[in-house]
Amino acid sequence: MGADVVELRQPRGREPIGELLEAVTVRCVEDIHDAAVALRDIGEERGLRVCTCDDISSKEPMIDADGTILNADIFGWVEDGKRWWEDHRLALHSPLPRACRYESEPFWANAEGFFGMWRNPYLEELDVHDFSKRALCEAAIVIPVHLPFGQISANSFVPIDTKKTDLSREFAEHGALLGVVMKRFMAGYVQAMRTKRWIPTNCVLSKREVECLRWAAIGKTDMEISMILGRSHATIRYHIHRAGEKLDAVNRAQAIFKAGQLGYLGASE
Repeated sequence: MGADVVELRQPRGREPIGELLEAVTVRCVEDIHDAAVALRDIGEERGLRVCTCDDISSKEPMIDADGTILNADIFGWVEDGKRWWEDHRLALHSPLPRACRYESEPFWANAEGFFGMWRNPYLEELDVHDFSKRALCEAAIVIPVHLPFGQISANSFVPIDTKKTDLSREFAEHGALLGVVMKRFMAGYVQAMRTKRWIPTNCVLSKREVECLRWAAIGKTDMEISMILGRSHATIRYHIHRAGEKLDAVNRAQAIFKAGQLGYLGASE
């Protein structure tokens, strides 16, 4: 599998970057339609079609204020065999959204592998056999957007020329620009559409609470944590219970999950 590194140059576009960012900015639900049209135009001017997914764990399609499905009615994925956004298995089986779990910067991919700013061993180990069948394209520039609370957005710019397999030039010329405009669009979309609050506001865990949750997250029992930290069993239980109350968690597992979403537990080794 290829692991070449492609230089990511500064964005080059016909309009100043500030104007492009403003065009794709979503501040409220009513902005979504026009911002999506602007995003589509940015891609088409560079010979690319847009594919967007705000949350690879969700089956709900992205929509505007009127319920219009963005990937169908704005980005044009409506032909038979092209309505990829209806296939809810893609997040598990396509190499593109899977790669977004392991990379946060733009990259491009084809049947030879993944190519970006740096070598990523995780991507090198991903299976790319039958790439075009599983990814539903011959090649794509992929923009991962890692959002608050662990949400992962996977987005692609696919060549309008469906037979094109080498996007090294397009990535070098436009990768950085596509990355910033997609991240701006997606951050605004998710903020505008998020209506439920699963995480309490202004939750501050103590150093000891975080320490106990970190050990619990890797499978240590309260007794084992008490031995590691040199504290009583009751003290450890109190700190984990107190953290759960602050996180509005119903049990130990949810406390660990929510603490992880807020970044308290860091990356696991």
